[in-house]
Amino acid sequence: MRRPNCYFLGLILFSNFILNSLLGQYSRRQSFNEGWKFFKGDILNAEKEALDDKAWRELDVPHDWSIEDLPNQSDSVIGPFSKASVGSTSTGYTVGGTAWYRKHFKTAGNGNKKYSIYFDGVYMDCDVWINGKHLGNHPYGYTGFSYDLTPHLHLAKDGRQNVLAVRVRNEGKNTRWYSGSGIYRNVWLTTTNSVFVKEHGVFISTVKASDQAADIKIKTIVSSDVGTAPATLLTRIKDRAGKIVSSVKSTFILEKENAKEIVQTINISHPSLWSPDHPSLYTAETEVWRNNRVIDQLANSFGVRSVEYSATKGLLINGKKTLLKGGSVHNDNGPLGSVAIRRAEEKKVELLKAYGFNAVRTSHNPPSKEFLNACDRLGLLVIDEAFDQWQLPKNPQDYHRFFNKWWQKDITSLVERDRNHPSVIIWSIGNEIKERVDSSGLAITKKLKDEIYKLDGTRPVSEALCDFWDNKGYKWDTTENAFRLFDIGGYNYMWQQYEPDHKKHPDRVMVGTESFAKNALDNWQQVELHPYVLGDFVWTAMDYIGETGIGHAELDTVVSVIKKWPWYNGYCGDIDLIGGKKPQSWYRDIVWKRSNLAMLVHAPIPQGHREVITQWGWPDEYPTWNFEGSEGKELLVNVYSNYPLVQVELNGKVIGEKAVSLQTRLTADFNILYEQGVLKAYGIEEGKKVDSFTLATTGKPAGIRLRADRSLIKADRNDLSYITAEVIDEAGSVIPNATIPVYFTITGNANIEATGNANPAEMASFKQSQRNTFRGRCLAIVRPVGKPGKVILKAKAQGLKSAEILIEIK
Repeated sequence: MRRPNCYFLGLILFSNFILNSLLGQYSRRQSFNEGWKFFKGDILNAEKEALDDKAWRELDVPHDWSIEDLPNQSDSVIGPFSKASVGSTSTGYTVGGTAWYRKHFKTAGNGNKKYSIYFDGVYMDCDVWINGKHLGNHPYGYTGFSYDLTPHLHLAKDGRQNVLAVRVRNEGKNTRWYSGSGIYRNVWLTTTNSVFVKEHGVFISTVKASDQAADIKIKTIVSSDVGTAPATLLTRIKDRAGKIVSSVKSTFILEKENAKEIVQTINISHPSLWSPDHPSLYTAETEVWRNNRVIDQLANSFGVRSVEYSATKGLLINGKKTLLKGGSVHNDNGPLGSVAIRRAEEKKVELLKAYGFNAVRTSHNPPSKEFLNACDRLGLLVIDEAFDQWQLPKNPQDYHRFFNKWWQKDITSLVERDRNHPSVIIWSIGNEIKERVDSSGLAITKKLKDEIYKLDGTRPVSEALCDFWDNKGYKWDTTENAFRLFDIGGYNYMWQQYEPDHKKHPDRVMVGTESFAKNALDNWQQVELHPYVLGDFVWTAMDYIGETGIGHAELDTVVSVIKKWPWYNGYCGDIDLIGGKKPQSWYRDIVWKRSNLAMLVHAPIPQGHREVITQWGWPDEYPTWNFEGSEGKELLVNVYSNYPLVQVELNGKVIGEKAVSLQTRLTADFNILYEQGVLKAYGIEEGKKVDSFTLATTGKPAGIRLRADRSLIKADRNDLSYITAEVIDEAGSVIPNATIPVYFTITGNANIEATGNANPAEMASFKQSQRNTFRGRCLAIVRPVGKPGKVILKAKAQGLKSAEILIEIK
């Protein structure tokens, strides 16, 4: 009976191996996100195994403590905001500090395995211990890092648990925006044999690609802790359906403690090319064989695409001219803070795509791995940015303290992790660097560029330069020596220099790395007219926490670009903090020709006053005709259009017609006496009405409506459902000026992870289940607890009909 059982067991193991290979599921790497202990504050000997942490809070990472409610709520402490915040307006009055994380775990091996821990991002100045042994310090909050745990582990046969301890210090004034605090990105445990592929040791690049064929180069670094021996590297390429489309096998000699780089070239016939419109992905499965068995295996996704750029042809993706419709973004996820939950990062990319962007700049730091994965899957081009400062500080405790020692390690971490992503098309080495044109800065520029070229010679290197507002001793022409070192020159707010600089430097390739929303037309005309200008990246694509109120408008004068307490949001985005469309996005749709007609109405301005807007701001206008109390008063109505003529009528009566052109900045303005009813704009071509845009006064608030972006989600802590609560009238129309408290309750295997609204100056808890609507809407984010089942979210508001929505978790 033993032989059949052994045979049957072997058959099962072999079948499971084949199945796992077919599905691309490998056990080398496992999530290490669950089951952490957390203590906010510093504590003596917290790295010691013997420390009693039973009273510490239990949680999963990714985790951001800066988005959580502070103790001792008062007039000066509201939710996560405190007037005593060291970061003040820069961090939106959120608080950093020092905190500890600990995780208890057992290993599965008996001394024949290697274990390493990988953190995709910890903000910031992080120290890691295993069983009391200090593994190292990692100061930069935006790059990944790993440590070998093996020499210090207790083996499973010993029956002892291991203790991984992490201290995080987000101290002092160290950032110009909201960073979040803690282990805010994913953690992974990697288990290998003594022969293994290095972390991020597979580099896949497209040598050439067409619809007919593609040549792919794959460099794989294999390390060994065993003596000299022959080995085989097998690489298989699978398409999205899991079909093997090509493979290659290479034999090589392993040498102990001497990493080996194996270079393979694979041809793919009739490839499905990756582009923003068709983001086709392949998987490269890597297997290392020794003594007729697999000793390491992993998988990497990649895309087949060609990228070319020049001052005469512009940017070509797979030979097709591509104009970068770009936006800069910071790393936070609004009400969730900076936690890089997979669905949150994917949602951000979905929103950018939905609002017309085909490119994003990760300002001013490397993004999470999850964000880039979503860019690959959904088709969003990326400028992947490294630093906001080099040797000279922008804040007393920022990264400049670590730059000299750490720049090379952090550039290596960035490039090795991200170079397989087809979405990444440009590396940026810095943003508005203080020493950008002096001798030390030029030397650093060359070092950074050369280091990137060593790691990845397939992508251009850029940097974002601005006017010398920070150093009045320099003129714009002094940027010439810096631009000469870049492959692509990044211009922040300097579109007026494109044409003059091109006359002087006809081979220079440029991209608008930051621009004001109010200059959308000017910037986009430059992109459309001149191939040497690859695109435009607005500041910003999305609202973010920090740099409070830089996009605000006020009456008569702007006292300060920055708004103080209770403002916490930059408010300069095309997309608001909960994913809604802001007025500049309606205008950008016209500029980008995504639509040809839109109408927005400016809020009443008291007589004798005028509106003044910051450089990053936009007029206080919205697509609404709800202005109760303004009857008989003139309101400014702006019609944005690509049609040569627009007409406006109110309650069936024609108000007027105006011609629209580039000379009128695609805008026709009308002063209309307000009366409730229906306001309608028509686009007219050749004397015919061919398009319309309607605004109507709504009724009184009658109820709440709930809308989920996804009503079926996975029983996985990485998944989320974003549920918008809307105040509606009896006819079901959203009331765009409704500010009403909404109370959420939830039943089932999920929790309300966060609530929020788009009001930049309404400080409140993101963790409580009550939120005021702003412009008629607020948001609840639902997160599974890890079990399937039905979840019901209910929303109530005093005097209104309540609502509920079903979310299924599978």
